[in-house]
Amino acid sequence: MSDSKFDSIPLEWVRAFETTARLGSFTAAARETGLTQPAISQRIGNLEHQLGTKLFVRKTRAIHLTTEGEAWLPHVQAALNSLRDSSEALFGVGRNKIVISASSSIVQHWITPRLPALLAASGAEITINTMVLSGDAAEEDGTVKIRYGAGDWPGLYKAPLFEERIAPLASPDLLQAAKDWRELPRLSVSGPRPSWRNWREFSGQPSSSPTALRYDTFASALAAARAGLGVLLGSLPLCQQDLSNGALMRIGDTAMPHHESYWLLASKDRISRRHWEVLRTTLAGQHCKNLFGASMKEGIQLCFCESQLSGLSGL
Repeated sequence: MSDSKFDSIPLEWVRAFETTARLGSFTAAARETGLTQPAISQRIGNLEHQLGTKLFVRKTRAIHLTTEGEAWLPHVQAALNSLRDSSEALFGVGRNKIVISASSSIVQHWITPRLPALLAASGAEITINTMVLSGDAAEEDGTVKIRYGAGDWPGLYKAPLFEERIAPLASPDLLQAAKDWRELPRLSVSGPRPSWRNWREFSGQPSSSPTALRYDTFASALAAARAGLGVLLGSLPLCQQDLSNGALMRIGDTAMPHHESYWLLASKDRISRRHWEVLRTTLAGQHCKNLFGASMKEGIQLCFCESQLSGLSGL
Protein backbone atom coordinates (compact mmCIF):
# COMPACT_ATOMS: atom_id res chain seq x y z
CA MET A 1 0.00 0.00 0.00
CA SER A 2 1.27 3.47 -0.84
CA ASP A 3 2.38 5.57 2.11
CA SER A 4 2.20 8.84 0.19
CA LYS A 5 1.12 11.84 2.22
CA PHE A 6 -1.50 12.51 -0.42
CA ASP A 7 -3.35 9.24 0.26
CA SER A 8 -4.63 10.25 3.69
CA ILE A 9 -5.92 13.80 3.22
CA PRO A 10 -9.20 14.12 5.18
CA LEU A 11 -12.15 15.08 2.97
CA GLU A 12 -13.30 17.74 5.44
CA TRP A 13 -10.00 19.61 4.96
CA VAL A 14 -10.52 19.60 1.19
CA ARG A 15 -14.12 20.80 1.56
CA ALA A 16 -12.95 23.62 3.82
CA PHE A 17 -10.45 24.69 1.16
CA GLU A 18 -13.02 24.59 -1.68
CA THR A 19 -15.65 26.53 0.26
CA THR A 20 -13.19 29.20 1.37
CA ALA A 21 -11.71 29.55 -2.12
CA ARG A 22 -15.17 29.82 -3.70
CA LEU A 23 -16.48 32.37 -1.18
CA GLY A 24 -13.22 34.23 -0.65
CA SER A 25 -13.53 34.37 3.11
CA PHE A 26 -12.97 32.16 6.15
CA THR A 27 -16.00 33.77 7.78
CA ALA A 28 -18.28 33.11 4.80
CA ALA A 29 -17.02 29.53 4.59
CA ALA A 30 -17.77 29.02 8.27
CA ARG A 31 -21.28 30.39 7.78
CA GLU A 32 -22.01 28.06 4.86
CA THR A 33 -20.60 24.94 6.50
CA GLY A 34 -21.96 25.60 9.99
CA LEU A 35 -18.48 25.58 11.50
CA THR A 36 -16.62 28.29 13.36
CA GLN A 37 -14.11 30.53 11.62
CA PRO A 38 -11.19 29.12 13.69
CA ALA A 39 -12.24 25.57 12.72
CA ILE A 40 -12.15 26.45 9.02
CA SER A 41 -8.79 28.15 9.41
CA GLN A 42 -7.39 25.16 11.30
CA ARG A 43 -8.52 22.66 8.67
CA ILE A 44 -6.93 24.68 5.90
CA GLY A 45 -3.75 25.07 7.93
CA ASN A 46 -3.60 21.30 8.43
CA LEU A 47 -4.17 20.78 4.70
CA GLU A 48 -1.39 23.20 3.78
CA HIS A 49 0.97 21.46 6.20
CA GLN A 50 0.23 18.04 4.72
CA LEU A 51 0.58 19.28 1.15
CA GLY A 52 3.74 21.17 2.01
CA THR A 53 2.61 24.40 0.37
CA LYS A 54 0.53 27.51 1.06
CA LEU A 55 -2.87 27.63 -0.60
CA PHE A 56 -3.87 31.14 0.53
CA VAL A 57 -2.15 34.47 0.96
CA ARG A 58 -3.49 35.85 4.23
CA LYS A 59 -3.79 39.60 4.68
CA THR A 60 -5.35 41.68 7.45
CA ARG A 61 -8.76 42.08 5.81
CA ALA A 62 -8.63 39.65 2.88
CA ILE A 63 -7.33 36.32 1.64
CA HIS A 64 -6.27 35.35 -1.86
CA LEU A 65 -5.40 32.05 -3.49
CA THR A 66 -1.73 31.39 -4.14
CA THR A 67 -0.64 30.21 -7.57
CA GLU A 68 -0.70 26.62 -6.27
CA GLY A 69 -4.14 27.08 -4.70
CA GLU A 70 -5.57 28.61 -7.85
CA ALA A 71 -4.21 25.74 -9.96
CA TRP A 72 -5.57 23.07 -7.59
CA LEU A 73 -9.07 24.54 -7.09
CA PRO A 74 -10.71 23.38 -10.37
CA HIS A 75 -9.45 19.83 -9.79
CA VAL A 76 -10.88 19.84 -6.26
CA GLN A 77 -14.22 21.18 -7.46
CA ALA A 78 -14.43 18.60 -10.24
CA ALA A 79 -13.65 15.78 -7.79
CA LEU A 80 -16.24 16.97 -5.24
CA ASN A 81 -18.88 17.37 -7.96
CA SER A 82 -18.13 13.87 -9.23
CA LEU A 83 -18.47 12.48 -5.71
CA ARG A 84 -21.79 14.27 -5.22
CA ASP A 85 -23.17 13.21 -8.62
CA SER A 86 -22.22 9.56 -8.16
CA SER A 87 -23.72 9.51 -4.66
CA GLU A 88 -26.97 10.96 -5.98
CA ALA A 89 -27.05 8.48 -8.87
CA LEU A 90 -26.47 5.45 -6.64
CA PHE A 91 -28.24 6.37 -3.43
CA GLY A 92 -30.65 9.17 -4.37
CA VAL A 93 -33.45 7.05 -5.84
CA GLY A 94 -36.00 8.65 -3.50
CA ARG A 95 -34.92 12.12 -4.53
CA ASN A 96 -36.50 12.03 -7.97
CA LYS A 97 -39.15 14.36 -6.65
CA ILE A 98 -39.27 18.14 -6.69
CA VAL A 99 -41.47 20.14 -4.32
CA ILE A 100 -41.95 23.80 -5.22
CA SER A 101 -43.44 26.32 -2.82
CA ALA A 102 -44.55 29.61 -4.39
CA SER A 103 -47.26 32.26 -4.28
CA SER A 104 -50.41 31.85 -6.36
CA SER A 105 -49.38 34.59 -8.78
CA ILE A 106 -46.01 32.93 -9.45
CA VAL A 107 -47.62 29.50 -9.83
CA GLN A 108 -50.21 30.81 -12.28
CA HIS A 109 -48.22 33.32 -14.29
CA TRP A 110 -44.66 31.98 -14.20
CA ILE A 111 -44.42 28.31 -13.24
CA THR A 112 -47.45 26.86 -15.06
CA PRO A 113 -46.45 28.09 -18.55
CA ARG A 114 -43.01 26.55 -18.00
CA LEU A 115 -44.15 23.23 -16.53
CA PRO A 116 -44.01 21.27 -19.81
CA ALA A 117 -40.35 22.19 -20.26
CA LEU A 118 -39.59 21.46 -16.59
CA LEU A 119 -41.29 18.06 -16.68
CA ALA A 120 -39.58 17.04 -19.90
CA ALA A 121 -36.13 18.08 -18.69
CA SER A 122 -36.32 16.77 -15.11
CA GLY A 123 -38.28 13.51 -15.47
CA ALA A 124 -39.30 14.07 -11.85
CA GLU A 125 -42.55 13.94 -9.95
CA ILE A 126 -43.37 17.55 -9.17
CA THR A 127 -45.49 18.81 -6.29
CA ILE A 128 -46.49 22.47 -6.19
CA ASN A 129 -47.50 23.98 -2.86
CA THR A 130 -49.36 27.24 -3.32
CA MET A 131 -48.33 29.61 -0.57
CA VAL A 132 -51.24 31.42 1.10
CA LEU A 133 -51.42 33.86 3.97
CA SER A 134 -52.33 32.73 7.43
CA GLY A 135 -52.09 33.96 10.97
CA ASP A 136 -50.98 30.50 12.07
CA ALA A 137 -47.35 29.49 11.92
CA ALA A 138 -46.50 26.47 9.81
CA GLU A 139 -43.48 24.64 8.50
CA GLU A 140 -42.25 25.35 4.99
CA ASP A 141 -42.09 21.94 3.34
CA GLY A 142 -40.93 23.04 -0.07
CA THR A 143 -37.66 21.60 -1.33
CA VAL A 144 -37.59 24.54 -3.75
CA LYS A 145 -38.97 27.92 -2.74
CA ILE A 146 -39.71 31.04 -4.75
CA ARG A 147 -39.54 34.13 -2.57
CA TYR A 148 -39.54 37.88 -3.06
CA GLY A 149 -36.44 39.74 -1.92
CA ALA A 150 -32.96 40.98 -2.73
CA GLY A 151 -31.29 37.58 -2.93
CA ASP A 152 -29.58 37.75 0.46
CA TRP A 153 -30.24 34.16 1.55
CA PRO A 154 -26.94 32.49 2.56
CA GLY A 155 -26.00 28.85 1.98
CA LEU A 156 -28.57 28.11 -0.73
CA TYR A 157 -28.72 27.56 -4.44
CA LYS A 158 -30.34 30.77 -5.68
CA ALA A 159 -31.18 32.52 -8.94
CA PRO A 160 -33.49 35.47 -9.77
CA LEU A 161 -36.50 34.55 -11.92
CA PHE A 162 -36.42 37.86 -13.77
CA GLU A 163 -35.35 41.48 -13.54
CA GLU A 164 -38.26 43.30 -11.93
CA ARG A 165 -39.81 46.21 -13.83
CA ILE A 166 -43.03 47.86 -12.66
CA ALA A 167 -45.58 50.05 -14.45
CA PRO A 168 -49.27 51.07 -14.20
CA LEU A 169 -51.65 48.61 -15.88
CA ALA A 170 -55.39 48.73 -16.50
CA SER A 171 -58.11 47.10 -18.58
CA PRO A 172 -58.78 48.58 -22.04
CA ASP A 173 -62.44 49.30 -21.18
CA LEU A 174 -61.49 51.23 -18.06
CA LEU A 175 -58.93 53.33 -19.91
CA GLN A 176 -61.27 54.00 -22.81
CA ALA A 177 -63.88 55.45 -20.48
CA ALA A 178 -61.43 57.72 -18.65
CA LYS A 179 -60.29 61.19 -19.63
CA ASP A 180 -57.16 60.98 -17.46
CA TRP A 181 -55.93 57.64 -16.09
CA ARG A 182 -54.43 59.43 -13.08
CA GLU A 183 -57.96 60.11 -11.85
CA LEU A 184 -58.89 56.41 -11.93
CA PRO A 185 -59.14 54.31 -8.73
CA ARG A 186 -55.92 52.74 -7.51
CA LEU A 187 -55.43 49.05 -6.72
CA SER A 188 -52.78 48.33 -4.09
CA VAL A 189 -51.08 45.18 -2.80
CA SER A 190 -49.86 44.76 0.77
CA GLY A 191 -46.33 43.65 1.37
CA PRO A 192 -42.79 44.56 0.29
CA ARG A 193 -43.52 45.65 -3.26
CA PRO A 194 -43.09 49.29 -4.36
CA SER A 195 -46.17 51.38 -3.63
CA TRP A 196 -47.95 54.12 -5.53
CA ARG A 197 -45.97 56.60 -3.44
CA ASN A 198 -42.75 55.04 -4.78
CA TRP A 199 -44.14 55.35 -8.30
CA ARG A 200 -44.97 59.02 -7.87
CA GLU A 201 -41.48 59.71 -6.54
CA PHE A 202 -39.90 57.81 -9.45
CA SER A 203 -42.06 59.14 -12.30
CA GLY A 204 -42.86 62.60 -10.98
CA GLN A 205 -46.50 62.07 -11.97
CA PRO A 206 -48.95 63.55 -9.46
CA SER A 207 -52.20 61.79 -8.62
CA SER A 208 -55.35 62.92 -6.86
CA SER A 209 -56.96 59.48 -6.80
CA PRO A 210 -56.72 57.53 -3.53
CA THR A 211 -56.42 53.75 -3.24
CA ALA A 212 -59.85 52.25 -3.81
CA LEU A 213 -59.06 48.59 -3.13
CA ARG A 214 -56.21 46.91 -1.27
CA TYR A 215 -55.36 43.22 -1.63
CA ASP A 216 -53.12 40.84 0.27
CA THR A 217 -52.00 38.95 -2.86
CA PHE A 218 -50.84 40.11 -6.26
CA ALA A 219 -53.01 37.47 -7.97
CA SER A 220 -56.18 38.97 -6.47
CA ALA A 221 -55.18 42.51 -7.40
CA LEU A 222 -54.41 41.36 -10.94
CA ALA A 223 -57.87 39.80 -11.25
CA ALA A 224 -59.40 43.09 -10.10
CA ALA A 225 -57.40 44.99 -12.72
CA ARG A 226 -58.67 42.64 -15.44
CA ALA A 227 -62.23 43.27 -14.22
CA GLY A 228 -61.76 47.01 -14.68
CA LEU A 229 -61.89 47.91 -10.98
CA GLY A 230 -58.86 50.18 -11.08
CA VAL A 231 -55.25 50.75 -12.09
CA LEU A 232 -52.65 48.30 -10.80
CA LEU A 233 -48.95 48.94 -10.32
CA GLY A 234 -47.94 45.62 -11.83
CA SER A 235 -44.86 43.53 -12.51
CA LEU A 236 -44.30 43.58 -16.28
CA PRO A 237 -42.67 40.12 -16.44
CA LEU A 238 -45.50 38.55 -14.43
CA CYS A 239 -48.21 40.32 -16.43
CA GLN A 240 -46.77 39.57 -19.86
CA GLN A 241 -49.52 37.13 -20.81
CA ASP A 242 -52.28 39.64 -19.89
CA LEU A 243 -50.49 42.33 -21.86
CA SER A 244 -50.04 40.06 -24.86
CA ASN A 245 -53.67 38.91 -25.03
CA GLY A 246 -55.06 42.41 -24.45
CA ALA A 247 -56.64 41.78 -21.05
CA LEU A 248 -54.51 44.62 -19.68
CA MET A 249 -52.80 47.63 -21.20
CA ARG A 250 -49.61 49.27 -20.09
CA ILE A 251 -50.02 53.00 -19.42
CA GLY A 252 -47.13 54.92 -20.96
CA ASP A 253 -43.58 53.80 -21.69
CA THR A 254 -42.09 54.45 -18.25
CA ALA A 255 -41.11 51.38 -16.21
CA MET A 256 -39.72 51.52 -12.69
CA PRO A 257 -36.84 49.15 -11.93
CA HIS A 258 -36.64 47.57 -8.50
CA HIS A 259 -33.72 45.96 -6.68
CA GLU A 260 -35.93 43.17 -5.31
CA SER A 261 -37.52 40.43 -7.38
CA TYR A 262 -38.62 36.80 -7.15
CA TRP A 263 -35.82 34.34 -6.46
CA LEU A 264 -35.58 30.60 -6.97
CA LEU A 265 -34.11 29.05 -3.81
CA ALA A 266 -33.15 25.50 -2.89
CA SER A 267 -31.26 23.77 -0.11
CA LYS A 268 -28.13 22.06 -1.38
CA ASP A 269 -28.89 19.13 0.94
CA ARG A 270 -32.40 18.53 -0.41
CA ILE A 271 -32.03 18.73 -4.18
CA SER A 272 -29.57 17.23 -6.64
CA ARG A 273 -27.27 19.46 -8.62
CA ARG A 274 -28.81 18.13 -11.85
CA HIS A 275 -32.32 19.02 -10.73
CA TRP A 276 -31.14 22.46 -9.67
CA GLU A 277 -29.61 23.13 -13.09
CA VAL A 278 -32.86 22.01 -14.76
CA LEU A 279 -34.90 24.31 -12.50
CA ARG A 280 -32.56 27.22 -13.01
CA THR A 281 -32.61 26.80 -16.78
CA THR A 282 -36.38 26.35 -17.17
CA LEU A 283 -37.66 28.74 -14.48
CA ALA A 284 -34.90 31.31 -14.03
CA GLY A 285 -33.35 31.26 -17.48
CA GLN A 286 -34.46 33.18 -20.54
CA HIS A 287 -38.07 32.81 -21.63
CA CYS A 288 -38.65 29.32 -23.00
CA LYS A 289 -39.66 29.03 -26.64
CA ASN A 290 -43.00 27.38 -27.35
CA LEU A 291 -43.80 27.08 -23.67
CA PHE A 292 -46.99 25.13 -24.26
CA GLY A 293 -45.58 22.98 -27.06
CA ALA A 294 -43.95 20.24 -24.99
CA SER A 295 -46.05 17.26 -24.04
CA MET A 296 -46.59 16.04 -20.52
CA LYS A 297 -44.87 12.76 -19.75
CA GLU A 298 -47.08 9.86 -18.71
CA GLY A 299 -46.83 8.82 -15.11
CA ILE A 300 -45.89 12.31 -13.88
CA GLN A 301 -48.00 13.46 -10.95
CA LEU A 302 -48.79 17.11 -10.37
CA CYS A 303 -50.17 17.94 -6.93
CA PHE A 304 -51.42 21.48 -6.31
CA CYS A 305 -52.09 22.08 -2.63
CA GLU A 306 -51.94 24.92 -0.15
CA SER A 307 -49.40 25.31 2.65
CA GLN A 308 -50.11 27.88 5.35
CA LEU A 309 -47.20 30.25 5.81
CA SER A 310 -47.26 33.07 8.32
CA GLY A 311 -45.66 36.47 8.22
CA LEU A 312 -45.58 36.75 4.41
CA SER A 313 -47.75 39.23 2.60
CA GLY A 314 -48.29 40.68 -0.82
CA LEU A 315 -46.99 37.62 -2.67
